[in-house]
Amino acid sequence: MRKMPLTAFLVGLAGCAGPAATTNVTQDRTLAAAEQVIDAFYAFDPRPLRTALADAPGAQPRLLFYQGWAQGGNYAVLKRRPCSFVSADEVTCAITVRDDLIVALGTGYWVTDTFHLTIADGRIVNVRTSSDDPPDFDAALAWLQRENPAVMAGPCQGFFAGGPTPQECVRAVVAGFRAYRARK
Repeated sequence: MRKMPLTAFLVGLAGCAGPAATTNVTQDRTLAAAEQVIDAFYAFDPRPLRTALADAPGAQPRLLFYQGWAQGGNYAVLKRRPCSFVSADEVTCAITVRDDLIVALGTGYWVTDTFHLTIADGRIVNVRTSSDDPPDFDAALAWLQRENPAVMAGPCQGFFAGGPTPQECVRAVVAGFRAYRARK
């Protein structure tokens, strides 16, 4: 008789590990994988980033270029928020950084880059990024493209599309941003 209540308790407890528990485990794993992408990105080593993006081959050229750009632009993480689900198929990770680009513009504003990770079947299948760059960033970049098109044809060839020299590109853009600011 004493075994009956324990057995009933154990059977009831087993029911708690149903779909909701499976969903939580899957979400936890997905969030851990998203955090791994961010860790790999800011390690400034393309090998772990490629590994973290194994199921997102289409995103690799953009993210690897951006990683080189961030390294060459001396990105330093100021605030890293935990990755979180914004929908069943998207996780976002917001990271505020200090970088040479914004320093060159002299805005005193630190940019938050957001990584948007698309999830399918518990796997990261795409990553895109967005930034809350100040208006001066776009104005300076347009000015640089107009005033010194050799930057885009040279070190910035393949700009955010898997180009071969992201670190040289960002350094050329930083120099251009300094020139843009100096002319104001």
